[in-house]
Amino acid sequence: MSDRQITEIKGVGAKTAERLAALGLLKESDLLFHLPLRYEDRTQLTPLNALRAGVWAQVEGVIVHQSIRYARSRMLVATLADDTGQCLLRYFRFYPSQQRQLTEGARVRCFGEVRWTQQGFEMAHPQTQTVSDPSPSLPDHLTAVYPTTQGISQALIAKLIGQAVDRLVKGQLLLTEFLPSRGEAGVMDSLAEALVCVHRPGPHENIASLLEGNHPAIARLAREELLAHHLTVARQNHAREQQKAPVIQPKPVKGQSVVEQFIQGLGFEPTPAQKRVIDEITQDLGTHRPMRRLLQGDVGSGKTVVAGVALVMVAASGLQAAMIAPTELLAEQHHRTLKQWLTPLGIEVVWLTGKVTGKARASALERIANGSAVVVGTHALFQEPVVFKRLALAIIDEQHRFGVHQRLALANKGKREGELPHQLVMTATPIPRTLAMTAYAGLDVSVIDVLPPGRKPVKTVAMSQQRRDEVIDRLATVLREGRQAYWVCPLIEESEVLEAEAAETRSAELAKVLSDFKVALIHGRMKTKEKQAVMADFVAGKTHLLVATTVIEVGVDVPNASLMMIENAERLGLSQLHQLRGRVGRGSAQAACVLLYKPPLGEMATERLKVMRETTDGFVIAEKDLELRGPGEVLGTRQTGVMRFKIADLGRDAHWLEDMPTLAASLDEVAREGLIARWVGMAEAYIEV
Repeated sequence: MSDRQITEIKGVGAKTAERLAALGLLKESDLLFHLPLRYEDRTQLTPLNALRAGVWAQVEGVIVHQSIRYARSRMLVATLADDTGQCLLRYFRFYPSQQRQLTEGARVRCFGEVRWTQQGFEMAHPQTQTVSDPSPSLPDHLTAVYPTTQGISQALIAKLIGQAVDRLVKGQLLLTEFLPSRGEAGVMDSLAEALVCVHRPGPHENIASLLEGNHPAIARLAREELLAHHLTVARQNHAREQQKAPVIQPKPVKGQSVVEQFIQGLGFEPTPAQKRVIDEITQDLGTHRPMRRLLQGDVGSGKTVVAGVALVMVAASGLQAAMIAPTELLAEQHHRTLKQWLTPLGIEVVWLTGKVTGKARASALERIANGSAVVVGTHALFQEPVVFKRLALAIIDEQHRFGVHQRLALANKGKREGELPHQLVMTATPIPRTLAMTAYAGLDVSVIDVLPPGRKPVKTVAMSQQRRDEVIDRLATVLREGRQAYWVCPLIEESEVLEAEAAETRSAELAKVLSDFKVALIHGRMKTKEKQAVMADFVAGKTHLLVATTVIEVGVDVPNASLMMIENAERLGLSQLHQLRGRVGRGSAQAACVLLYKPPLGEMATERLKVMRETTDGFVIAEKDLELRGPGEVLGTRQTGVMRFKIADLGRDAHWLEDMPTLAASLDEVAREGLIARWVGMAEAYIEV
């Protein structure tokens, strides 16, 4: 009657168990929480004379004719008949077993999408089963279709989930009810009833409500999952209170605070928002409690200055700090900026990325091991040979580009004598409040919500690609005025090879049309040295137009670049469009962004481009992105380890969040631990704390 491991279920071998684990299915009870993608109505048979084109239907009859036809390739065609009419069954690819199944005189039941052709109704590749006479009974519930993975067929996943539901109904698989009965409108009280309803809804159930997540059964599951997450974060926060970190107490230099010296050396006054965040970080670093802070700041808001203050404080305390970026391009920019700021203060900045090899690498590793104050690099800092003498602060830039396990690995390099390093994670992709409350609930959040003075909002227009010649004329005018520009070529396909080819083609075309100007190309498949040389020329103003893939999305800072064109803009998410647009408008000149789209536009693409034209506020854009694309897309697929919800949807279920503390307080310890085990399991180690 207890829950079984997936390997204990009959028919599940080691290889199948491994594939099921990729879907998060480790125990029999996990199968119950693997929800359907959609439903098929197989509760009734449709007479052949009642078929309608474009409708999925289940039919039954006798095969009265079969033939193999030759067009571009071999095709199996069979005619199905019942007392009311006929329907053609067509198979463009078929196996000998299907040919045998559809022999003349065989009685079969088929499910598929109905099409109308000159020859009448037909189904292409319907799901077919041989039936006896009299026909077997029909199911009394809709048939669920589940998410699956390579090597796990729909038939197998449906069979395993069906067995688990059967055992649940019979009381052989028990699920403890941890939530108190509340008799709440719009929420099922019983967990078991909610699961049975989701997997086996009756033919009269509101299927749209189930699929959209507004059904009382989904509400019951979503609320329990959100509660489990709340409990997990609370437990992790309690554990964090017991952890220790080095207290950062920078020593004055010549009687003056090192932070004051750093700010004086910038040559400009930080904004009030930057000063507020600096105060928050200063307070964090001055205690034994490990800082775990998320710093959000729109593109160009000045997060690097704030990071610089934290680095200076650690260095002046005789300890080490590391700053890591997701790309060599961005890491090199940070290294250049920080070296310019910190060297006058007598602070050494070590540089370590994958491209640093040979004697230079050995020297960098030695200096890090001997205690060099500030280290800047890429993923190379995670590697085993990198040993810090006394790492007290880890700063992760563009944190969404890293897996949580990678950030934990860097933090673990600073674990010493019972102390952990402080952590500051930064993002220029604003995170909606509901996501920050959950996916990053273990972090304190700081926001730089004011741009430095002199920055003008980027003017944004959307234009059909059919008006490309007008855009190029405008581009030529901007270049003649001595300013620089970007032309971004993201491809529809997720292919770095094809994307690079598209950028190369566009670069050649533009170089021919704009022959008076230097046009350069940069994409992800170029060697690091090539990319660095291209960017160095663009930063120095030697290149006028940079044709690029989305490799320039993050961190490139060229104040003289005031115009950006983005092709296929309708294919990109709001946050990515906002990041790309943030590459211009970093100087005093009025900047513009042209979103080139291929008509006709779909409803969502139209809405995205409208939002981009109407606002440059990253937080407004992030909220809209959440509404349009959902939390999984907004957080990004690279967020390996970030708690993902199986059923809850933060855009849809945010109204439950305020209720969580009260609900949690009503539970005993057994219920709390049970909920965490059921919904979070091993993922607890990766929640942001």
